[in-house]
Amino acid sequence: MALKISGMQDWDPYKDEREGKLREVSNQAVWSLSSCKPGFGVEQLQDESMDAYWQSDGPQPHLVNIQFRRKTTIHDICIYSDYKSDESYTPNKISIRAGNHFNDLSELEQVELSEPSGWIYIPLKDITEKPIRTFMVQIAVIANHQNGRDTHMRRIKVHSPVEDISMAKMPNFLSCVEAAQFNTVR
Repeated sequence: MALKISGMQDWDPYKDEREGKLREVSNQAVWSLSSCKPGFGVEQLQDESMDAYWQSDGPQPHLVNIQFRRKTTIHDICIYSDYKSDESYTPNKISIRAGNHFNDLSELEQVELSEPSGWIYIPLKDITEKPIRTFMVQIAVIANHQNGRDTHMRRIKVHSPVEDISMAKMPNFLSCVEAAQFNTVR
């Protein structure tokens, strides 16, 4: 349940997107933060630039809430972090929680980071090792490096598996000649 990640990360979150295995579903959610400094909010978390970042402004834990309008399958979360740029603002311990709403969140993963630099890949699996289905994901920064108070997060990506529902993979229930004429949709 506890992942330990240290140093340089060599994960490419765009690889599976390019190959058509995963899609980013961040834009389908409503995002909220426990706090932020003016000009360092949700927009910066979703900005493609790695120079932009969210900066919290208040007591720990610092929370990023990601709420979906419908139950969504989540394969993984990728967080971009850079210890060299952020130093004491860099998260050291992160908790990933999921549930239907704020009142029933349960912890899926707790991640300990040691001077991370790059993309941090956090797979989200249920007890049967399948991607989770949820309405809400919460990322909680429990501690920072060097006992820092506020935190920086530069980018968060939420991935969902691409489901192949093409007609070629579906069973052919219409096998007789009379029924086969209705086998396609215009």
